[in-house]
Parts: sequence; structure tokens; C-alpha cells
Amino acid sequence: MERDNLMHGARTALNRDPEIRAWAENYLKEKTRAEMPELSDEEFEKHWRYHKPEIVHAGAAEAVLAFRQRER
Repeated sequence: MERDNLMHGARTALNRDPEIRAWAENYLKEKTRAEMPELSDEEFEKHWRYHKPEIVHAGAAEAVLAFRQRER
């Protein structure tokens, strides 16, 4: 249940604050890119466009936590 609350809070933060959302999307994009070095830039951009919604949804809590730790 706590994970659901954390995910809900993170998604709410992303939906309400464009600055956090932009930072989080960039953070998750860079993380995903590092995990897929075998793809060319063009292939990765296609992958990102197609999978971005699910990656951002799944990584929302991690990204918001990273954003908050960055500010400290």
C-alpha cells in the first residue's frame, strides 16, 4: 500500500509542476539511454517516443525522489 501512495504522490507532483515533470522526464530518458547503449541515437529516440508514457509512469517515484535529493 505504501508503494501505491508513493507512486500516487509522485504522479501528482509530475502532473502539477511542469518544472518537476521536465526534470523527471529528462532524468528517466538519460537513465534509459544509459541502459541501452547498443541503440543508435535515432533508434533510441524512436524507442523513447513509443515507451515514454510507461517509463515515466513506472519511474515517477524514483525520479521525484532524485529531484528532491538534487535540491539538497
